[in-house]
Amino acid sequence: MSPLGSPSAIAPIGLRSPWESAPLRDSAAARAPLAVPGTTPAAAPSGAGFGDVLESMVSGVENRQAEARAVTRSVLLGENPQLHQSVIAMQEASVAFSLMVEVRNKVVESYQELMRMPV
Repeated sequence: MSPLGSPSAIAPIGLRSPWESAPLRDSAAARAPLAVPGTTPAAAPSGAGFGDVLESMVSGVENRQAEARAVTRSVLLGENPQLHQSVIAMQEASVAFSLMVEVRNKVVESYQELMRMPV
């Protein structure tokens, strides 16, 4: 009989037990920043304030919407026969705008919650 942490004779070679795996907080994926649609990873340096992050997010959404308008216009004028590009660009702009609205809603909700707190 083997203790819990040791490999078993029936376990395939190369598989690790749960006790041998590294915790998630030490992995590189856990330290990677979250990507915001419409922005580049370098858009917000580490010293940037919250207002700068929101401003870059709004400008990214504006860029997506302008790109969607341009692609849709080219399809309608017959310059670009690929309708799917227009639909994809419009959906990307819509998702980016929805994300921005949800972030705004959460910020307003957090502010209201802070204002309700007794001092």
